[in-house]
Amino acid sequence: MKSFPAAGALRSLVVALAVSLATLAGCNSKGTAPAAAPAAVPARVLEVQPRSVPIVVEGVGQVEGSKEVEVRAKVSGTLKKTLYKEGEVVTPGTTLFQIDPEPFEIALVQARSQLAQEEARNEQMRREAARMKDLIGQRAISQKELDDAQSNAKLSDASLQSAQSRVKEAELNLSYTKVDAPVGGVTGRSQHSDGSLISTTGADGLLTTLSQMDPVWVRFSLSESDLAKLPGGRLTRNSNPDIRLVLPDGSIYPVTGHLNFTASQIDPKLATMQLRAEFPNGKSGLLPGQFVRVQLVAGKRDNVFLVPQIAVTQTETGYLLFVLDKEGKAQLRPVKVGDWVGKDWTILEGLAQGDKVVVDNLMKLRPGAAVAPVTGS
Repeated sequence: MKSFPAAGALRSLVVALAVSLATLAGCNSKGTAPAAAPAAVPARVLEVQPRSVPIVVEGVGQVEGSKEVEVRAKVSGTLKKTLYKEGEVVTPGTTLFQIDPEPFEIALVQARSQLAQEEARNEQMRREAARMKDLIGQRAISQKELDDAQSNAKLSDASLQSAQSRVKEAELNLSYTKVDAPVGGVTGRSQHSDGSLISTTGADGLLTTLSQMDPVWVRFSLSESDLAKLPGGRLTRNSNPDIRLVLPDGSIYPVTGHLNFTASQIDPKLATMQLRAEFPNGKSGLLPGQFVRVQLVAGKRDNVFLVPQIAVTQTETGYLLFVLDKEGKAQLRPVKVGDWVGKDWTILEGLAQGDKVVVDNLMKLRPGAAVAPVTGS
């Protein structure tokens, strides 16, 4: 059975405990300094001012020649020789292929021979008709004989014209055995090896392709949400925005382009509008098939603020910035962001002129923490 201390002993224990606590409190107040305030967090601070920034929307585009031409055979035959190097730049009229001309040369000789025969026959028929006309005046022949002679002369005229047409056709077919570049541009891969039998139809008739390199076209599309950022919420054929290209290495193409095609409706499957821009390409810096980023600059937005991207914190509820209050302490401020401009966020709402935004060392900051502004990058 447990025993309990007597009442007098219990009072003595309580008094001793009270004396010990008082002693400790006295030591704290006299022998130890109070806890120091947390040190200010060093950080760069940006004092923001309202600015005007361009309204830019961006999409992925692909470069193509302003003229994409299929070079096809116009006559069937054996491909005798390829006369160009694949991928080289050629001028209009450059001979690219030679089809075996011998069968067409023979056909031309035959056509000219038939023409000579028809010319001789026609000359004879005309003389005969003229002689009959003289004889009818002398009543030496009947009217039927004159009519027959004149009809034969007209039939001969028709046969002569047909022979002349066959000669022209044979000459044209012979000229087609030399396949020339219809436009200047960069040549594509040859579709047939020398010695192949080619025709004028289907895949057998395609010899190569040509891409005109100056100017070039860039096809791209914009979503409905991007279009909503533009003045008026849409693009029309009368719109004249500046078009810039960002190349695969991140550099900006030195020349701006202009829209030369705007679709009249939104694609119902992709919810995008198809667009096309034209760019000068004198130094052939852009190549057909190349993927680029297309930036469309349409107007500007006034009275907005730019802050570095690293200063903006994204949460489930939105975007936040650390802004200094009058006492130099960091406070979280919800903001509404727009688009990126270079390495900066566009802040549309939540900031005022002269606000001081903390732009680095955010991991050490807490709301209410003192900030020691530092200079330099």
